[in-house]
Amino acid sequence: MKEVRLFLISFISVALLAGCEWGLEPENDNHSAFDRVFEDPSFAEGLLIRSYIYLPTNDYRFDEPATDDAVTNDLVNSYLRIAKGEWTALYNPQNLWDNCNRGILYANQFLDIVEMINWKPTDKEINDLFIRRLTGEAYAIRGIMKYYLIRNHAGPGASGKLMGIPIYDKFLENEDFFKPRDGFAESVQSAYNDFDKALACLPADYGNVSVVPDRFGEVKDAYSYNYVMGDATQQRISGRHVKAFRARLALLEASPAFNLNNDVSLWEKAANMTAELLNDIDGVNGNDPMGHQFYLKTQIDNGNLTANDKKDQPEMLWRRPVTSGRTWETNNFPPTLYGNGRINPTQNLVDAFPMKNGYPIHNPQSGYNPDKPYENRDPRLALYIIHDGSTFKSAKINTGVGAGDNGLNAKVNSTRTGYYLKKLLREDVNVNPASVQDQQHIVTHIRYTELFLNYAEAANEAWGPVSSSTHAYSSKDVIAAIRKRAGIDQPDEYIAAITTKEEMRELIRNERRLELCFESFRFWDLRRWKADLNEPARGVRIENGAYNYFTVEERTYDNSYMHYGPVPYNEALKYGLEQNAGWGN
Repeated sequence: MKEVRLFLISFISVALLAGCEWGLEPENDNHSAFDRVFEDPSFAEGLLIRSYIYLPTNDYRFDEPATDDAVTNDLVNSYLRIAKGEWTALYNPQNLWDNCNRGILYANQFLDIVEMINWKPTDKEINDLFIRRLTGEAYAIRGIMKYYLIRNHAGPGASGKLMGIPIYDKFLENEDFFKPRDGFAESVQSAYNDFDKALACLPADYGNVSVVPDRFGEVKDAYSYNYVMGDATQQRISGRHVKAFRARLALLEASPAFNLNNDVSLWEKAANMTAELLNDIDGVNGNDPMGHQFYLKTQIDNGNLTANDKKDQPEMLWRRPVTSGRTWETNNFPPTLYGNGRINPTQNLVDAFPMKNGYPIHNPQSGYNPDKPYENRDPRLALYIIHDGSTFKSAKINTGVGAGDNGLNAKVNSTRTGYYLKKLLREDVNVNPASVQDQQHIVTHIRYTELFLNYAEAANEAWGPVSSSTHAYSSKDVIAAIRKRAGIDQPDEYIAAITTKEEMRELIRNERRLELCFESFRFWDLRRWKADLNEPARGVRIENGAYNYFTVEERTYDNSYMHYGPVPYNEALKYGLEQNAGWGN
């Protein structure tokens, strides 16, 4: 035993004297350093994929409780809090500054290295095609991120000048973040520049071809083109998607909150950019007959979920990969169906749905019966909202006082307005803990119905209800087609009687409210229109057969400055950024 101990001591002594690393120096870990992007293309592409991850449209925000369209029974909900007066530069659930700038920085870092990567070292033609496509994607994502930053954070600064965002067009070192905000016009132009660069690189759509498109004339054969731009690339951002976001930016630029002098040329630009996409699907004739039901089982099952959106899902301009789950249903089913009943549509929204004959319910020609308020209504009301007496999952839902767990304020997870959410939910999902069943869902980045509504708004402001410049359809034509699809009786006498831009504007805004409800548009639509933000959220109390309407929640916004979101307080403080007027510091 003594000899063994002496041997070990001698061994360690020799090791120390020899400078042996065994057991004394740490082994190299297996963490990847940045240099690995040059060795492994998948790591390089990961920088771009990180940008995709930060897209705000990767899920629905369900921010309607911050508007007059909904309330929530979750009394600590962040959107409810800002609606009731807590919105500040320090507390801002609508803050996209951090994530969008992260997306921009990852895109910039990727652009710095994209041409240095051996995407396909054995084939130069394919390698060059990868560089072209991935470069286009990076510019496209950067432009989209700028759009959202402008929408959420642009506004008049303390100086009165309309301000945009700091423009980051390169990967930044620490000192580079001390960059002032650029003006609104410069910020918008920067996003347009990114979209133009993306369009120079990307095909209109991805998919296998037998003949290489003319604008890729440098490619010798279809094999190389299909290898990079073919079917396997579906759901990546394409030229068509870029044009859609470019047109969306143009509508924002033309809107009253930013178009302070009502420059009609900006409305014309927005209409023309949108028409470029609509003309490619035959204008109004390309309106998907089932587009307003895009989230239901039949539409999801009928769509080819891996193929070209334009061909196989005509409503889906760009969507997320289809996912399976039950989160939305768990959150929003009524209590008797094991849901939490979170999003409660308001009476305000219900009243916005016209009668089936197309007339608003307050119009004398509507035929509205206040004792039977849900009869003969626009079919979209029953499609999107559960009201008293609705049948849902083969069960009758009663929402009146004393109607059981689904009744008004019966439990903590019961409705506060007399209504439950139906849109975006699938009835074939089961959230009963004893027999849960998931189903497929679609999250849209942008869909054609929005583009039709964008065109209608811009065309009406540019040319009026019935003129269309050089396009084959007018603002009124588009809205008439959307209402016909919804099930409004034909002929639509109400829209036929509209003759003025002002009447048409009111109808377009209402149709937008209905068609895009619960898709996170209302909050920013009200702001870009500079509309009143303080319409109280109302509900209905049904008791002994009587319908009594009441205020559920007041809205507490300051209309003098809250049409524009703030720059985050910490960012303004750290980097000396000019804050939007009214938001402090």
